Amino acid sequence: MAENGDKSVSAEGLAEAAGRAAKGGLPPVHLWNPPYCGEMDLEIRADGSWWHEGTPIGRPAMVRLFAGILKREGDRFFLVSPVEKVGIRVEDAPFLAIDAQIEAGRITFTTSVGDRVTAGPDHAIIMRGTGDAPRPYVHVRAGLEALIDRKTFYRLAEAASERPDGRLAVTSDGCDFGLEP
Repeated sequence: MAENGDKSVSAEGLAEAAGRAAKGGLPPVHLWNPPYCGEMDLEIRADGSWWHEGTPIGRPAMVRLFAGILKREGDRFFLVSPVEKVGIRVEDAPFLAIDAQIEAGRITFTTSVGDRVTAGPDHAIIMRGTGDAPRPYVHVRAGLEALIDRKTFYRLAEAASERPDGRLAVTSDGCDFGLEP
């Protein structure tokens, strides 16, 4: 729990706000600019697991609720409701892309929290890392990315074609994405 003066923020309170907002789809967190209320002992690890107070969150529905109220501001991540904002830690990317539907000219990713995004102008495939240790990501929404897991990246590499410069690339929704950092 985070505290700021008389205000108290709890995982349950944020989940309740997310649940109310999520009934009509993702809540409009980009429109919410509540006051900062402190830090919450919540961490999203590089493997995509969510931990609260040193314990993994075992309820997928709770993780999906928190994912729906996640917001990025610069290099910081926050859970927000219309009335409060608490900081959390993210080791790498907040989401993990665990599958992709690969069709001619269209690649649609599914994340571990249930988001589905088609790579394209608004959802770029981004390569980081090195040639020996590539780190592929896909932009999900509002500055939030998903690390593309190894099996899905291998499937992308299998579907890739060679560019004139000899580098591998995939095409989705009219955009060409290189698969090398």
